[in-house]
Amino acid sequence: MHHLVKMSVGGLVQGVGFRYFVQSTANNYGLKGYVKNLYSGDVEIEAEGEDVVLKQFIEEVKIGPRFAHVKSFFIDYRNFEGKYTNFEVRY
Repeated sequence: MHHLVKMSVGGLVQGVGFRYFVQSTANNYGLKGYVKNLYSGDVEIEAEGEDVVLKQFIEEVKIGPRFAHVKSFFIDYRNFEGKYTNFEVRY
């Protein structure tokens, strides 16, 4: 089964390579969607793919790259829409 997940990640997640870590991890799992910094200091992620793969991706995002420190994590599961063709960093 496929889903779309929308996540908001807070903590020390900007200026530490977090978006590129998320993009690389998503590409490794074959997920589609985007990651972008928010003005609030959080990072927004929208990813779609197989449930099993999404679960693994989410666990890696919760840890983040070496210099990140994830303090808060919100996730919203939605119906799969198939609206993305790749996984990109948005600005």
